[in-house]
Amino acid sequence: MPSRISRIKLSLCSKKVSTQIYNSQFYYQKVIIGLDIRDHHIEVYSENIKDAFEIINCSYTGTINNPDIEQYQIEGRDVHVISFAKGITAFWKNHQEGFLSVIRHLLKIFRCKFSISNNYNSYSFSCAKTISELFNLQVKFKRLSIRLNGSEDRILLWNQISSNFGLVENLTISSVANPGFRPVFTSWPQKIDIPWCSDWFSLDSLLACACTTIRLGGSHFCNKDLDEILRKWKTGGFQNLKCLKIYSQNIRRNGTTILGLNLLELRGKVIRTDDGSKKAKIKTGDGKIEISVTPVE
Repeated sequence: MPSRISRIKLSLCSKKVSTQIYNSQFYYQKVIIGLDIRDHHIEVYSENIKDAFEIINCSYTGTINNPDIEQYQIEGRDVHVISFAKGITAFWKNHQEGFLSVIRHLLKIFRCKFSISNNYNSYSFSCAKTISELFNLQVKFKRLSIRLNGSEDRILLWNQISSNFGLVENLTISSVANPGFRPVFTSWPQKIDIPWCSDWFSLDSLLACACTTIRLGGSHFCNKDLDEILRKWKTGGFQNLKCLKIYSQNIRRNGTTILGLNLLELRGKVIRTDDGSKKAKIKTGDGKIEISVTPVE
């Protein structure tokens, strides 16, 4: 079976060879495709980050004078390419279209997941458009980081992709204190992390959340909210939950009791669902609570 690097390079040789590669039954099950959507760079690697293959997409308008230039076929287009040991540089007249063409080509070669976890603070309108188009292709994401800053393009992006978060394994949302709108979730990733300024994430959203792992930083939740959250879990809610972490200045030692206990009494406590099928160990501290859920054997 050819390596990932050989497989990619072979697929570029000709339409006939690429068709054979597409039809091959030898799929790599654990390939991750890392996307730098700001600079249109792509890395193809295994989950342990071995044998990374880099694809650098560049734009050009004139003639490329380089003795190492070759002409390859990508998505039916003749593309000028320079090869190096573990990668290629591809030259496109339309940068973004070329980037998406390479992605579509890779989707035909590998069963893979995508990772977009860098440069999310620098997303331009075209970057947001690229993310939306990736969701339209129904690709699966190992990691996706997005930023909510209240701008029109971020609101538009949210509205375009929020119904497809089931395609995402790990979703990180960074936001400003007032993102300018209240995001609505119509689907859920496996894991969600809002490291700061999660005060827009309402109690209703949390009570409806179907994630396995939830981390909320800079939340507004108080002891009363935690009491409602834990009571729902005890009665069979949060079916998928494995870990919940909430950080909020409104979580206080002497606040409203939680399951009839104050924050110090709750520390280290193990609680069970009413049907006895699950248990949860609780860790507490000033301004935080952590819950780890395991099945009861």
